[in-house]
Amino acid sequence: MNECVCAITGHRPSRFKFKYSEDYALCKKIKASMLEVFRKLHDEKEVRRFYVGGALGVDMWAAEQILRLKEQPGYEDIELVVALPFVGHDAKWDQRSKRRMEFILQHCSKKEVIGNEDCRESYIKRNCYMVDQANYLVAVYDDARNLRSGTMQCVWYARKKQVPVILIHPDTSMVTYNS
Repeated sequence: MNECVCAITGHRPSRFKFKYSEDYALCKKIKASMLEVFRKLHDEKEVRRFYVGGALGVDMWAAEQILRLKEQPGYEDIELVVALPFVGHDAKWDQRSKRRMEFILQHCSKKEVIGNEDCRESYIKRNCYMVDQANYLVAVYDDARNLRSGTMQCVWYARKKQVPVILIHPDTSMVTYNS
């Protein structure tokens, strides 16, 4: 059986209405929607490996939700792969965020460093790499707004490669399958 893989993309906290306030109701709803999508992909589509990009915001939240899911009975076979854009990508982060990422990296199945330097291309290369591995892309992204961002480029790349995209709306947490 070919292993089913899901990549996850989404915005940094600064792009959300609630910014870094993760106790905000909408942030909690987005995390709950992500968890439900991951559970459904595991149960219905046999997705066992999930790729996250190692950034603040959606990447970190998704990694934490996947690690939580992996602790539940029946989900122990989940693998979390963290694809980092380059070594030291988190150098300017606050200490709390660095500790959270350290925890994720200690508990993930695999860590991969995709780029060699601190530049925009390393982030693009990382996103393309994740989509190239994936059977599905989960994106916390508003298709209607067309915000120019790495998330937008990742969604467009997935569509070009005919990878089904599951959208979680950043303002409502509503899920749209295979857009």
